[in-house]
Amino acid sequence: MNKLNQHEVQFDYFSSNYDQFEKDFYKYSALNVPLTFLTDDILSLMASNNSNFFRLTANKSKDKRDHYFFFKVQTPLENKMVRIFQYIGHKFINQK
Repeated sequence: MNKLNQHEVQFDYFSSNYDQFEKDFYKYSALNVPLTFLTDDILSLMASNNSNFFRLTANKSKDKRDHYFFFKVQTPLENKMVRIFQYIGHKFINQK
């Protein structure tokens, strides 16, 4: 993600919602990469797809199910160029 996008697209890092996102992600992720190193890629993916969720695929999850992480996208009144992704929950789908 380029520097301009880093300031325009961000997680609500200092909230209990983000804390819950971290807990949920680590609970299901089988990746050996800390979430800290993935956040820019996750934000870039959601921003470029104009989406409010991302999927952790079954082959990368501990329980071999697809996991979807959902976010509410907010734009602060002070700066309409910024989009803040606030975690709202998680769902999974059994692999068929």
